[in-house]
Amino acid sequence: MDKSLEVLQRVGKELQVPLVTDIHESYQAAEVAEVVMSYQIPAFLCRQTDLLLAAGNTGKAVKIKRGQFMAPEDMQYAVSKVRSTGNENVCLTERGFSLGYHKFSSRYAWIANYETICPSGFLILPILLQQPGGQGGSSGGQRGVCSFPWLERRQLRGLMGFFIETHPEPAKALSDGPNLIPLHRMGDFLEMLKARMDFR
Repeated sequence: MDKSLEVLQRVGKELQVPLVTDIHESYQAAEVAEVVMSYQIPAFLCRQTDLLLAAGNTGKAVKIKRGQFMAPEDMQYAVSKVRSTGNENVCLTERGFSLGYHKFSSRYAWIANYETICPSGFLILPILLQQPGGQGGSSGGQRGVCSFPWLERRQLRGLMGFFIETHPEPAKALSDGPNLIPLHRMGDFLEMLKARMDFR
């Protein structure tokens, strides 16, 4: 982990950007806090009490990904665990439901529900194009429809931002390549999002 933190620290300094990264174990929270602005709690760990409390206790922002198996309204309990530490800087990330058949699905109504739980939320866009197990032993994707024609303005209300994954050459990416936004298309992609956002 020391080498990973060194890389993150170097990236933050060179690019002058705030950093966010996953933590998987509660003991990692304090050490990682010295490098990042925010933690991301992975979807499969979104109910881990010790992890949520450890992240909250650092005072850093905590971004919780909703597990594919969780009802959106039940994320209030994960948020409450972080807030119980006195840390109000918490938000939710919508990543869609996985119901089998190599598909993820998401609905704007779920995002609207988050506003009653905490005032800010993120939407992970590329992963909604993922096709879990769609390539046999690995996951596929639908990068060709990354314009998200189904994503309407009303679906973006209440969102604080987006979690977007990109790569210069998605076909060579070590993870999630089939659903990454190619780096050379990020400008157009962000312009599309900006045009649809309901800025308040």
